[in-house]
Parts: sequence; structure tokens; C-alpha cells
Amino acid sequence: MAVNAKNTICLWYDGDAEEAARFYAATFPDSSVGAVHRAPADFHSGKKGDALLVEFVVMGIPCVGLNGGPEFTHNEAFSFMVTTADQAETDRYWNAIVDGGGEESQCGWCKDKWGVSWQITPAVLLKAVTSPDRAAAKRAFEAMMPMKKIDIATIEAALAG
Repeated sequence: MAVNAKNTICLWYDGDAEEAARFYAATFPDSSVGAVHRAPADFHSGKKGDALLVEFVVMGIPCVGLNGGPEFTHNEAFSFMVTTADQAETDRYWNAIVDGGGEESQCGWCKDKWGVSWQITPAVLLKAVTSPDRAAAKRAFEAMMPMKKIDIATIEAALAG
């Protein structure tokens, strides 16, 4: 992948952009690691020859990992939102992120071990909370609020009443 997209997401890492990119490529479909650009000289958070920029794709989205050092960290203001088809897919992505050194959060959110936030969101949840039946949407929303990983059966039961 050559960085030639008009819009590429740049994620800041503290020396482990290549490890993160390889994890994403192994975890998500339509994901890959492209070029790893090495630093031509020593820099404030690394040495000549260290990975400086890592080109990768996450589910079709072009990204660049920049090994910029510890000055900046990820937070929930940015997240990848992954829409899943069923509980098995939801579980697979959630478990890969959390079991890989990440942490659980609320309402289908989790963080990977590098601090990048992910929303693992079943399509049924999106449909439920945006339902034109506002009472059903409210039930589904209230069912979701105490959850960490989304339980589709519970959302469907709440939607049905």
C-alpha cells in the first residue's frame, strides 16, 4: 500500500506502530501491513533504522502509524467503529482486542493494548436504538447501557418487549 489516499488516518504510537499494525492485519478482514519506513537518522524517541512510519489498512481504511514517542496518547475522542453481523463476530473481535492486552469499557467500547479505542457494534444494536418505534428503541438503549461487550440476544429481547 503506497500512501496515496487523499485522507489517511495517522495514529501516534510510542515505538510499537509496527506491532499494532500487524495485530490489526491479523485480526480484521480487509486489513494489511504495507511499507515500514525506517528513520534515516536518530530522532527524539528513536534511533536510525527504527520503524518511523508504518503504512497499514484496517478494514479497508488506510492508516499510518507514526512512532512519535510518549508525548501523546490515544483517547476515546477517536475510535474505530466495527459493525458486526452476529454474536460470533462480535465475540471474535472483542476478545481479540481485550485478550490481546486491551481493556473493556462500556456499551461495546474497548481499548487495545496501545490505547486505541474500538466500538464493536452489532448491526442489530444500531437498528434497535434507531428504530422508529421509540419505545422499543428506548428499551434496547437501556438494555445496552450496563453492558460492556454487546449481547445481541439481550438487545433483541429488549427490542421485542
